[in-house]
Amino acid sequence: MLTLTNAFASDGTHVDLVLANAEGPYLKDIESSVRLIDLQSARVLKSLPRLVAYLRRERPVAMLTAMTHANVIAILAIFLSGVNTRLVISERVDLFGLDKTEKFFKRLFIAALMRLSYPRAYRLVAVSKGVASGLLGALKLPAMLVDVIYNPVNLKRIARLSQELPAHPWLSDGGPPVIIAAGRLSVQKDFALLINAFAELRRQTPARLIIIGEGEERKNLTALIHSLKLETEIALPGFVDNPYAYLRAASVFVLSSRWEGLPNALIEAMACGLPVVSTDCPSGPMEILENGKWGRLVPVGDQHQLAIAISESLHNPQYPPIESLREFSDEATIAKYRKLLLA
Repeated sequence: MLTLTNAFASDGTHVDLVLANAEGPYLKDIESSVRLIDLQSARVLKSLPRLVAYLRRERPVAMLTAMTHANVIAILAIFLSGVNTRLVISERVDLFGLDKTEKFFKRLFIAALMRLSYPRAYRLVAVSKGVASGLLGALKLPAMLVDVIYNPVNLKRIARLSQELPAHPWLSDGGPPVIIAAGRLSVQKDFALLINAFAELRRQTPARLIIIGEGEERKNLTALIHSLKLETEIALPGFVDNPYAYLRAASVFVLSSRWEGLPNALIEAMACGLPVVSTDCPSGPMEILENGKWGRLVPVGDQHQLAIAISESLHNPQYPPIESLREFSDEATIAKYRKLLLA
């Protein structure tokens, strides 16, 4: 969303970035010409009255929202405000039958809410064909309502930033190869699977593991690392300002997720010239890697196969060509968003 915001603003379009609560490490990266609207709400649901007031006051030509709760609130806000704003909503992950951490009846309620509200939007953007297929099947939406547009990835910026020196000493000390992963420390990303696969790998191959990111699973992951006595071989450095320098200096990138939508981290690792291993989770990795053409795919949750694939990538690396990422470039995807929102 930040990439889209800055791209539209740099082309001279007046852009408001409307946030339920303006906080987080990416605020500093917003272009100066973008107007930041802070609704000062602890939760998205509580932002509804202020969002309605904003829409009545500003009457934007178009609005783009992301993620289920924000989409539903935006649809309701458009209805209550009575404005003629073109609303494009977007889904970033494969939602149905995947997130088993949500209670069954809560998942049913969310699905029912989506079925009732989503047809009121102008368009629904899915970030991959897999996400689109899941939405069409579960919500019984008309196919003409759903567009597939990949996440915009600024390949030139990644190439530039990847040339900087990484801050972590493991990436420059000449020691064993470094396996790297990145993402929110959450159940979805299944870094516990990666840590256990790494422990299996270490019995045969000297290596170290860095997992970039922060999240609610840090305590559990730290305890698992301690139980495996791998404190000196696994690092959890938290949020990193420039992950691309880390990616370029590592040996293999691993995505261990249980489910995704279109994992940007996988695309960004490939843009840094890094061999990649990924679970064949719904959805995104198979599309990005073209059925394993550009990287190794393993079954979701299979620790042994993940360890084997990482070992193979260390000993026989498969380097993805930059040409394989052309359809994920920001130039290609931003043009599609511009046409959808402003044509």
